[in-house]
Amino acid sequence: MEAVAKLRNVPTSPRKMRLVANLVRGQKVTRALGLLKFEANSGAPKIEKLLLSALANWQQKNEDERIEDANLYIKEIFVDEGRMLKRLRPAPQGRGHRIRKRSNHVTLIIDSKVEPLGSKAAAQQAAETKGTEATAEAKPKTRRSSAKKSTETKAEATA
Repeated sequence: MEAVAKLRNVPTSPRKMRLVANLVRGQKVTRALGLLKFEANSGAPKIEKLLLSALANWQQKNEDERIEDANLYIKEIFVDEGRMLKRLRPAPQGRGHRIRKRSNHVTLIIDSKVEPLGSKAAAQQAAETKGTEATAEAKPKTRRSSAKKSTETKAEATA
């Protein structure tokens, strides 16, 4: 189940915001939050707050599920141009240069990643959910001494 969050009329140029959006696109939510926390770009705190809003929206839709077990990732993030404020800056010889103050709209969609049944990731995810039950039942492997190994390999080599 996916959740959407939108951030409108951010007073930053779309080009600068797309740099941050490209950084987190397709990442797991926990990893993306870690990246955004320490990113120096000015758009990072805004996208971090937007991601937290999307998480809250997802939690609102899926009250019976835990965020940790959901395997959430950023399915889609895109930055569109917002309205442009046009200003005039005085220039030499009585002219005026036009200044364009750009803004943008950011849309972020998160979703839970469901692995195909036969894949390794699905098996790993199932093992993580079982947790301690699987480790308690598993037999500990016995280690052979190196002397035993060497005599066994010599016997195999001669045979």
